[in-house]
Amino acid sequence: MVTLKEGDKAPLFTGTDQDGKKISLAGYKGKKLVLYFYPKDDTPGCTSEACNLRDNYALLRKNGYEIIGVSPDNENSHKKFENKFSLPFTLIADITHEILEKYGVWGLKKLYGREYMGVLRTTFVIDEKGVIQKIFHKPKVSAHAEEIMAAMQ
Repeated sequence: MVTLKEGDKAPLFTGTDQDGKKISLAGYKGKKLVLYFYPKDDTPGCTSEACNLRDNYALLRKNGYEIIGVSPDNENSHKKFENKFSLPFTLIADITHEILEKYGVWGLKKLYGREYMGVLRTTFVIDEKGVIQKIFHKPKVSAHAEEIMAAMQ
């Protein structure tokens, strides 16, 4: 499994968003990016995280940040999630786990004593040059934007 650390160059990727458009990291060159990986659309923790980022979207944008969410759900699922919660940012469908694996966030999880492969909830803050400035392993889903802003002061 890939283990990225702060100061590493962010791995390049291309994926498809909730509107069927191709999105690539290269398209964000010169911009600061919050790239967050989450397990599943419309589940309690993932909804809480997405809504916190939505509620603080203006503040994050004012500070120069773009936001992209990535999960293994498909475009249709992302579109429903976006519409249901009025999400103003891009959601990438990574059904093949290619981006998840490049970022080292597809791994072994445990729930009720059962082990399975899944998304390790993680956020990467990437600077204008494509360098990882901060990594949040297990972010606080209901206060994630505040966590990002406090760390990046």
